[in-house]
Amino acid sequence: MINFFIIVLKVIFLLGFLILIHEGGHFLVAKLCKVKVNEFAIGFGPTIWKKQGKETKYALRLIPLGGFVNLEGEDKRVEGKNSFSEASIPKRMAIILAGGFVNIIFGLLVYFILMTSIGNNTSLVIDKTMPDYAAEKSGIIAGDEIIKINNKKINVKSDIDKILSKSNGENLKITIKRNEEQQDITLTPTAKENKSTGIYLKSGDNSTKIVTVEKGSSSEKQGLKANDKIQKINGLEVKTREDIVNIISSNKEEKLLFTIQRGNETLNIEVIPDTIYSYYIGVQFRKAERSIPNNIHYALFETRDFTLSIIENLKMLFTGRVGLDQMMGPVGISEAVANTSEVKDFMQLLALISLSLGVTNLLPLPALDGGKFVLLLIELIRGKKLKQETEINLQLLGFALLIVLALYVTYNDILRIF
Repeated sequence: MINFFIIVLKVIFLLGFLILIHEGGHFLVAKLCKVKVNEFAIGFGPTIWKKQGKETKYALRLIPLGGFVNLEGEDKRVEGKNSFSEASIPKRMAIILAGGFVNIIFGLLVYFILMTSIGNNTSLVIDKTMPDYAAEKSGIIAGDEIIKINNKKINVKSDIDKILSKSNGENLKITIKRNEEQQDITLTPTAKENKSTGIYLKSGDNSTKIVTVEKGSSSEKQGLKANDKIQKINGLEVKTREDIVNIISSNKEEKLLFTIQRGNETLNIEVIPDTIYSYYIGVQFRKAERSIPNNIHYALFETRDFTLSIIENLKMLFTGRVGLDQMMGPVGISEAVANTSEVKDFMQLLALISLSLGVTNLLPLPALDGGKFVLLLIELIRGKKLKQETEINLQLLGFALLIVLALYVTYNDILRIF
């Protein structure tokens, strides 16, 4: 019971705090722009606390899944020097974008501080080469430091991983530093063949339920779906994630026969794993020296990769490489929070959700701040305001779509848990 209350408090704090700083961004910039704020509210539903300030009513509502800043003249155009609708376009843009930018800046700051404090980084100095891999065969030795690949500066190990993942096995020009001198070495990355089913299960979870199925994978083509519960593989009963991993990795046959439960049905689905290739240069790197300058250096690039991963996930969503069923809503976030056992895990999740919230909120979709920004751009280009009725209809359409999406995401979150 105590654990349950701790989880509830963690969820309320995370969601409530991120909403607070988001709406706080709108609020503070509105005040700076001399726009009247009628109400600043955290949460929806019945009011459980309120206080009337000199100009603004502050309120805390029962359901901590959102919030709002009610600006004079935002919903209905009102004349007056303190009205949002009468403020200049740059001021209105600043107010609209403030919430998302605050979430983005906060998320990046938390992640950067976290990465700086951990300080468990990998340098670019080679500790040893692996037998029969490309590096050893090409003459790279322990103590060499990788400076560039294909004339592109390498800052951290993840830069090398990205280049290798896109190399398709083609020759790479490796620029190394040896005894304070630079030299170029050309090598062909070592290819390793792997079999992939394209299904993903929860890490460290005993459930045999499929969380996601990779778009375009053989599993998707043959009909496996997210939330299918695997009962057997090749006739062997599975009870844990580890059972599934062991059977798939040790499989010598060309095909895998999955027996799955989908709702009240039991289905047999045959999958031929995809053959994929991974590429390696075959080195192990030394640990980086732990110092404040070093920690800051690596944390900067870790934060860069963190940001790019969020953007890449959004691109995959809009291009169809990731389905809507893989999105996470408040229920999914609550489960993720419940699974955090250490402060650093919780803080990393806080940073991830804050950054995701900020970036998503700035997408150019109706009802989101990004959609409102687009309307202001249109007004700027046209030289006059859109009809109020048109703006209202677009916002209502956007809200309707968001509600449908929220229900769909919540439904999938519940399916994944139960």
